[in-house]
Amino acid sequence: MELLSTAHLPHPLPTTPLALAAAWLEEATTRAIQPNPNAMTLATVAADGHPSARIVLCRGFEVERGCITFFTNYASRKGTELAATGRAAALFHWDLLHRQVRLEGPVTQLSAAESDAYFHSRPWQSRVGAWASQQSQPVAHREDLKAALDAAATRFGAPVSELGGTGGTNDYAIPRPAHWGGYRLWVEDAELWVEAAYRLHDRARWTRTLVANPAAVPHGEASWTGGPWQVSRLQP
Repeated sequence: MELLSTAHLPHPLPTTPLALAAAWLEEATTRAIQPNPNAMTLATVAADGHPSARIVLCRGFEVERGCITFFTNYASRKGTELAATGRAAALFHWDLLHRQVRLEGPVTQLSAAESDAYFHSRPWQSRVGAWASQQSQPVAHREDLKAALDAAATRFGAPVSELGGTGGTNDYAIPRPAHWGGYRLWVEDAELWVEAAYRLHDRARWTRTLVANPAAVPHGEASWTGGPWQVSRLQP
């Protein structure tokens, strides 16, 4: 596999990692050489200490605020684990660009207004699906899930016949369920990695202290204020 000729982190290292990480995501999106460039592994830990990980889509990279956003079912396994510990780690790996980003920190729910805005930007079929699926709970048969989907569509006056795709020009008034919404992962620990020859990869780690900031809570959402970053290169 050919490595990028510019496969190095800058020297000196940036004082903050998030602008560079966001630029990498933008490049991965623009070049479109691998699917779902905003896909990330989200790792959480249950109250009993058992870890779990899954792929979710990053829906926002807020460089100035120092956080990323994603959305899911609050009652899912990851939702219950986030409620239990309030922390998560995320990993972006762009194999064809030879880059990786690791982020760790506390997680808070987005405001209802922000979750509503994103929910209503989704295709109506996906909004129906959020009502139909009790994410992470057992289901006896696939047909039971399809029946729940049909029932949710009927409840909101949407045509069951159009549930097989995302096309069409019609839209339907499907509100966001209370069990579904967004999160912010506030970055206090970040690592950027660039692949290099002979496995002498380029790595750097940034850390900072976050302080809860209840005085600046927009629309009921908890927030954090970050101190200055400390950065060091790491051996591969």
